[in-house]
Amino acid sequence: MSIHIEAKQGEIAQTVLMPGDPLRAKFFAQTLLKDPICFNQVRGMLGYTGTYKGSRISFMGSGMGIPTLQIYAHELLSEYDVKNIIRVGTCGALRKDLKTGKIILAMSASTDSNINQIRFNGQDYAPTANFDLLLSAYNIAKSRGEVIEVGNILSSDTFYHDDESYWKKWADYGALVVEMETAGLYTIAAKFNARALSILTVSDNLITHEAASSEIREKGYITMAQIAMDAVI
Repeated sequence: MSIHIEAKQGEIAQTVLMPGDPLRAKFFAQTLLKDPICFNQVRGMLGYTGTYKGSRISFMGSGMGIPTLQIYAHELLSEYDVKNIIRVGTCGALRKDLKTGKIILAMSASTDSNINQIRFNGQDYAPTANFDLLLSAYNIAKSRGEVIEVGNILSSDTFYHDDESYWKKWADYGALVVEMETAGLYTIAAKFNARALSILTVSDNLITHEAASSEIREKGYITMAQIAMDAVI
């Protein structure tokens, strides 16, 4: 048991998939896992463990933003011997051709957050995915016939930005999408020598203002979660 997670030792699998929304974690677990059991309800951050194709897998919400995700990821990695964390979340596209429902593999994560400036005494750090997980997820997605994008993304500290065009500079330098957690995940995983990857589904486009329907959201969520689980087993 840790400060924010009430699970006993052994109740959390070595692989944890983390959507931001704890209710989405519940949905994933109850839809995709066999015999899911809830291991955490502290602060409403639901977590479940079950089996998928014979392998133990856990789902747990991360909350929104780098600080919240890093609290949970730190405790999972330091207290529960977790080896793999895969973020499965939504993102906003920074390129016109990235339609809703498109799956993105985050190879690296730029950020406007100061959290690594604090950690590294004002110096830059490059948060990067685990290559084995990235390659495995890429190959699995291609084998499923998914047309995916792989590249750098932006993890922003601000959802409602005063400058509505703030993202354009990042897009000019190749950032595919914006979300709020991946740079923090990749950093904390590196600290604990664990493997991390973000598999994201585009839910809206900042250029075209397209937004996903509930049907597309559900299909996209399910697809990226299946890719994530197959990537680790």
